[in-house]
Amino acid sequence: MVTTQKSAGPLPPPKERRRLRQARSLTQAQLAARLGVGRATVRAWESGRREPDGPEGAAYAELLASSAEPTARQEAPEQVSPHGAAATPAPTAVALPEPLTPAQAFDALYAFCAPALVRQAYLLSGRRELARESVERAFQLAWQRWPEVARDRDPAGWVRAAAYDWALSPWHRFRPRYRNPEQPPADPADRELLDTLLGLPPSYRRTLVLYDGVGLDLPEAAAETEASTPAAASRLLHAREAVAARVPALADPALLHRRLTELASREQMRAARPTVVRTGCERRTVFWTRAAIAFTVTIVGATTLTLRTAPTRYEAPIAPAQAVHGVPRPVPLGPLSEEEQELRAKLRRKGTHGPNRLAPQPR
Repeated sequence: MVTTQKSAGPLPPPKERRRLRQARSLTQAQLAARLGVGRATVRAWESGRREPDGPEGAAYAELLASSAEPTARQEAPEQVSPHGAAATPAPTAVALPEPLTPAQAFDALYAFCAPALVRQAYLLSGRRELARESVERAFQLAWQRWPEVARDRDPAGWVRAAAYDWALSPWHRFRPRYRNPEQPPADPADRELLDTLLGLPPSYRRTLVLYDGVGLDLPEAAAETEASTPAAASRLLHAREAVAARVPALADPALLHRRLTELASREQMRAARPTVVRTGCERRTVFWTRAAIAFTVTIVGATTLTLRTAPTRYEAPIAPAQAVHGVPRPVPLGPLSEEEQELRAKLRRKGTHGPNRLAPQPR
C-alpha cells in the first residue's frame, strides 16, 4: 500500500513567517512544542536556513496559512457594485482576537514558564524554597520592566536568565534561612545525581541544565550564560565528564536528559499564582518608593537644620588652663620693720609730682 505525504505547499518569505507567528501571539518555543520540533528548527525556518518538510512542515504551512487568512480579509479591497457604489463586504465567521492587556500577557507568560522554571531552579540550587523564590523574583523583575520584556524577542529566555541568576547567587549562603542544608530527595539515585550537580561549578551546572535539561542548542546556551560558544562547549564537556565519573550510567546524554527531568518532576513543586506575584511586586515597588521618599525627606530636613544652626563666623577656641609654677606664696600683712618704716617716711617727704614735662622750644 502506497501512502502519500501531504506537501508543505508554498510558504511565505522567512520574515513573513516570523510576523505571522507573532500575529498569533506565539513564541518560538510555543510553536515548536505545538509542531513537535525543536526550537532551533523553528528558528532555522524563520531565518531561511532550512525549508520546512515532512508532516511538521505541512502543519507549519497550514498554521501560517490560517494566520494569513484574517490579514488577507482585513486588507482586501472593497467590492464595487455595477452601479458604482461600494458593495458591503461579506460577513466573515472568523473574529480577530482582541489584543491582550499587560496583565493578561504577563499571566500567560507566567502560566507557560513558571512550572518548568521552578524545577530547573531546583536543579541549580538544590533547595525547594529557593527555587520558588527565584522564579517569583524573576517574574517580579519582569513585571517591573514589562515594556522591555514584552518587546524582547524571547521573553521566556529573559525570565529564565533572571531566575537562574537569583538561584545561583552566592549570597544566599549568608541568609539565616538557607544556612542549614535542606532535606535531600528520598530516592538514593536522585540524591546522588543532585549531589553531583551541586558539586559542579555554577557555570558548568548552568550550561548542563540549559543544554541537557532545557534542550537549548549550544549557541543559545552560550548566549544565555554570556560566554562564547567554544567556552560553553568546554563547560558542557567537563560537566558531562564529571557526572559520568560519579554516575557512569549517565554517560548517555539522552539518559541524562531523562534523569534530570525525572529528578525535577518528582519534587512536585508549585509556583505561586500570577496574581500573587504581580501584587507582591507592586507592593514591593510601593514600599521602596515610600522608603526612598522618606530617606530623601530625612536628608533634606537634616541639611536644613544644619544650615540653620551652624555658626556663620569663625570663633577661636578657648585655650585650656595651664598651671603656673615658681610664683611665691602670698605673705599675710603684719607690722613693718624699721627699714620699711624709714622707706615709707622717705617716700612721703618727697614731692608727689613727677618730673617736669618736656616741651619743645621754638628756635
